[in-house]
Amino acid sequence: MQRQMKNIRSILFMLILTLTCCEFENTPSSGQSSLYFPPLNSWEWDTISPGSLDWKTEYLDELFDHLSDNGTRAFIILKNGKIAVEEYFGKNILGTRPFNRETIWYWASAGKTITSFLVGIAQQENLLNINDMTSDYLGSGWTSMGKEKEDLITIRHQLTMTTGLDYTLSDNYCTEPSCLKYRKDAGEQWFYHNAPYTLLHDVISSASGFNINSYTDDKIESITGMSGEWIPSGYNNTYWSIPRDMARFGLLILNRGKWGENIIMSDSTYFNEMTSSSQQLNPSYGYLWWLNGKQSIILPGLALSFNTTLASNAPDDLIVAAGKNGQFLDVIPSLNIVVVRMGEAPDGSAVPIQFHNEMWEKINKIIIK
Repeated sequence: MQRQMKNIRSILFMLILTLTCCEFENTPSSGQSSLYFPPLNSWEWDTISPGSLDWKTEYLDELFDHLSDNGTRAFIILKNGKIAVEEYFGKNILGTRPFNRETIWYWASAGKTITSFLVGIAQQENLLNINDMTSDYLGSGWTSMGKEKEDLITIRHQLTMTTGLDYTLSDNYCTEPSCLKYRKDAGEQWFYHNAPYTLLHDVISSASGFNINSYTDDKIESITGMSGEWIPSGYNNTYWSIPRDMARFGLLILNRGKWGENIIMSDSTYFNEMTSSSQQLNPSYGYLWWLNGKQSIILPGLALSFNTTLASNAPDDLIVAAGKNGQFLDVIPSLNIVVVRMGEAPDGSAVPIQFHNEMWEKINKIIIK
């Protein structure tokens, strides 16, 4: 049944593209042992009413209005794994029917966090080590730099956006060697450079012998019930799924790599590194995850550091999978909460940080007692 659904969704993904393109603590948070996990191959998912949680339900409409007015299509809050809030707005990406729980949408760069998790699995299986040179898997000459500088770049640098590659070129998505030029030694600069990230999929494929969709299916989707798909578009690989698949992945992260009693990521050291400051140039960045509660941040598209946090209205332990046009997956261990927001761009910024912070202002009115 699940395989049939994936095949159907794969066809829908390609149809959509054809028509439209021309830090966690080292110990578990309290209450995680009682997390609920929805069954596989089913729409069944236990719910819990906001009223039973003593949330201030009189502020829900204010939140929904804010979401709707800012292009949101899907919004979910999980509490202890159960659905406390689930709302859909507007129409699908083709504008042909209302958006609902079965509608497919793109994760944009929020999907980077799936890649980060998969790299950890590959390391756990001794297929690679994140301290290995990238050229061990992509071969010499994957950049246009000389071998001495190219061999300074490791998988860890790809995970942390610290490859040192030149980001002043016209196309930071281009993965051709001619587009990958030297600017600084690896580890000496932080910049949100998409191309070296995208090449992590080739690293995983080289190490595992499987393409990225097969590896994702085997290591994550088949165990959690997710049924999304990586779809190539130009140089990019973008993950598409229904909103509940994003919620499932958030629940997996909330439970530190375990789906119920099924341990997917047993490498707790990697998990902790993934969800902690990965370097000091941008302490608000882990391994492709954004981190709240840090003293400074460098935002996508910028080279300057700002003395502020990612989301001042959100809990300090919030970690975020963030993507273009406001694709957000928020995981808050201290509250046992997962928040999903998918939709159109609420403003003109690449990643709408201000909208995200305002969203949390509205959420706080509801959940803070």
